[in-house]
Amino acid sequence: MKIIEKYFTTLIEGQKKQFEALNALYHDWNEKINVISRKDIDNLYEHHVLHSLGIAKFVHFKPGTKILDFGTGGGFPGVPLAIMFPDCEFKLIDGTGKKIRVAQEVSNAIGLKNCHPEHLRGEDEKDKYDFVVSRAVMPLPDLLKIVRKNISKDQHNAIPNGVICLKGGDLQAETHPFRRIIESAELSTYFEEEWFKEKHVIYVPV
Repeated sequence: MKIIEKYFTTLIEGQKKQFEALNALYHDWNEKINVISRKDIDNLYEHHVLHSLGIAKFVHFKPGTKILDFGTGGGFPGVPLAIMFPDCEFKLIDGTGKKIRVAQEVSNAIGLKNCHPEHLRGEDEKDKYDFVVSRAVMPLPDLLKIVRKNISKDQHNAIPNGVICLKGGDLQAETHPFRRIIESAELSTYFEEEWFKEKHVIYVPV
């Protein structure tokens, strides 16, 4: 939990308690439903919670912003972002029902009112959102084909509506089709831990 407070110094008490509760909840649910690799569960805060919050360093969503977390798994990046932005609305979808159950149970347990997990494939999502976020779910061109229909034309934020992804490694081939419009930031510019080297937040306006 200290690693979250290190980089986000203005959290209110309620947010701190919600972040603190994630440790026991995810350890408990991971024993029943494997949503985080057994080797990695002890790195929950650095590799999953803080990683998700890389999006919060890239953009500060205005109150009322609607965000779709595509392929959320057990709730990443959607659950940490919903804690960070309590005045925004988050819908978390995944095609695997048991993973969505974890996201739902965790959200319920910490009292997240702005987080709505649903067992749903991206192709079947019909609503409109300001942003779609995801964490290394699929190659960017494939993701954009599916979610382009879900991006609202109404603008509310400092940057145009679009897709924001967390990605790692060499992204040249994946991002080449969007090279003229894409923005990216290395997470190591926000977080000093070694694990964040060669990890990026990628933004494509739609």
